[in-house]
Amino acid sequence: MKYFSPLVPFILGWGLLLYTDNLSSISFTNGALQLLLFAFVVCLPTWRTGRMSYVDIGWPWGVALIGIITWLYGEGDSVRIVTISILYILIGSRMGMGALKMWRLGMLNTEFPRYEYQKRRWKKAGKNNTMLAMQIEGILQGLANASFLAMPAFIIATNSNSTIAILEIIGVVVWFGAFVMESIADMQKISFLKKMKVLGEKNKVCNVGLWKYTRHPNYFAEWMVWNGLIITSIPSWILLYNAESIAIWILLGLGLLFTSRMMYTTLVYHTGAIPSEYYSLKKRPEYKAYQDTTNIFFPGPKKV
Repeated sequence: MKYFSPLVPFILGWGLLLYTDNLSSISFTNGALQLLLFAFVVCLPTWRTGRMSYVDIGWPWGVALIGIITWLYGEGDSVRIVTISILYILIGSRMGMGALKMWRLGMLNTEFPRYEYQKRRWKKAGKNNTMLAMQIEGILQGLANASFLAMPAFIIATNSNSTIAILEIIGVVVWFGAFVMESIADMQKISFLKKMKVLGEKNKVCNVGLWKYTRHPNYFAEWMVWNGLIITSIPSWILLYNAESIAIWILLGLGLLFTSRMMYTTLVYHTGAIPSEYYSLKKRPEYKAYQDTTNIFFPGPKKV
């Protein structure tokens, strides 16, 4: 049971969507296609290679798939559907294209450090069947796309009101600012690494640009991207009050809150900041000083 228990929240989340009156059909289609995608892009390569870095291909393209499904099957206002679909497709394709590039360069021939850290965590928890744990992790990521990560898009896709609410505008603005921030952070990191390569410097700490204010500006921005989507979905969720039972309506609202919490814990503890810093401390002599002066997640001034 200890292997399968992490799947429970996501199975319940998908089950909630399937149980609704307005989201069940699109959620079934999405869930089936997500599991099919992950079976061939993540689970099968993981089983053959013993490496779970293929999640980095499956997960973002699964997010893009949510956008495509919303575009094709959403039944609400067309402007709203096109907008939220494009936002999802941009999130997924930006990271998905980067993952495919890494695959072409052979970077997936070795396990990414964050997944090596995950394997250490499993052994510490007594999960010694690593192959089973990797398969469950792959399925978990697919179920996340089938449940909570699809929730904002599918809720928005039910809204047939042609009037755009102020919260929807605020949410899109938050999304756009965070998406730009994440892209800038990635470009600054790439530029820094290229410069260090030219100078012949190895294992240096990237502390330029946005990286001066948080040790993980890309992770913080990714979290805010999803918060933007959640804010955008609130007016549509409110309108569902008269279309769903009160219990389902409340659970959908809690699901939106859980989405933000889930992304935060993932980006900080699960496969984000904490795992990457475990290896950065071992690899980069200057990283401890960087930790002492720079916030781990939320941007802020340097600590004295």
